Order: sequence, then C-alpha cells, then structure tokens
Amino acid sequence: MADLPTYEGGCACGAVRYKVIDRPVRTHACHCRWCQRETGSAFAINSMYETDNVKTTSETKPEVVEVPTATGQIQWITRCPRCKIAIWSQYALHAGKAVRIIRAGTFDNPDLFPPEHHIYTSTMQPWLILDESTPQAEEFYDRARFWSQRSLDRLEKALQRAEEPQGGQ
Repeated sequence: MADLPTYEGGCACGAVRYKVIDRPVRTHACHCRWCQRETGSAFAINSMYETDNVKTTSETKPEVVEVPTATGQIQWITRCPRCKIAIWSQYALHAGKAVRIIRAGTFDNPDLFPPEHHIYTSTMQPWLILDESTPQAEEFYDRARFWSQRSLDRLEKALQRAEEPQGGQ
C-alpha cells in the first residue's frame, strides 16, 4: 500500500499546528446560519477527516469550546488558546467524535480542497450565486446519494473505531 499524502495547517498566530493524513473524506461549503455566525462570513468550508487522521504537531495544545447547533445537538469547536481561531469541530449529530471537521481555510494551502457540495442552501445569503455544477442541498445531504464509495467506507470505519473500547475500558 502506498504512503498516503499528508497536509499541514494551523491557526493565524502559528501557536497551534496540525497534520492530516490523506485527502478529506469530503469537503463541503456549509451555508447554515450557525456557520455564518461562527465564521463571520457567508459560509464555512469544511473538510471532513477521521479523528485518528488528525494530529496536533505543536507544543501548544488547542482548547475545546462546547456550543449548541441549530439542531440543538452539541458541537465541540477546537480553537487556538491564543488567537482563538477555530481549527476544527466535532458534531454530536454527525458522526460525533469519530470525525473532525477541519476549517479548510486553516490549511497551509487552503486551495487544495474545493467544496464538493453546498449544504444548507435554504439559509445561504441571497446575494451569493453558486456554480450549478457543484451539487447543492437545502439542508444536509444524503451521503448514499452524493458520496463516493471510498468516502462512505472511510466514514463507516471511523465510526466503528470510535465505538471500540479505549485504554482498558
């Protein structure tokens, strides 16, 4: 098996750095009101990774902030303790702690992974015009319909690993 590619990124001040293994499971642009509020922008670009494929490489450890979401479920936002830039999130509703949603703008090269899908377009800014060749969903998307088999398999394996007992539990 060939070595998988790695990509690096970090916060604005450079205190928190990370490395990811492989390309994202999926990258989407989220237009929900919560992502608009959290980013101060029209949408967030999120790259999904298996939690065990994301490694913090800096001595400075990120902080985790728990916030609600539009569904009422919990979201854990991982931020730099100095500059407070959000680096990734984990959502209780969508795969829980098995998956980390990397803020694509924090990659050293944020151009690498353009959105493969636009979600929550029902609340996108009315002045925004999307490329019609990129799939869109008014709410969340149907994974079975839009994801590749490889992406579905990666998510399933991540969910299985997350259910395994940890450290003698």
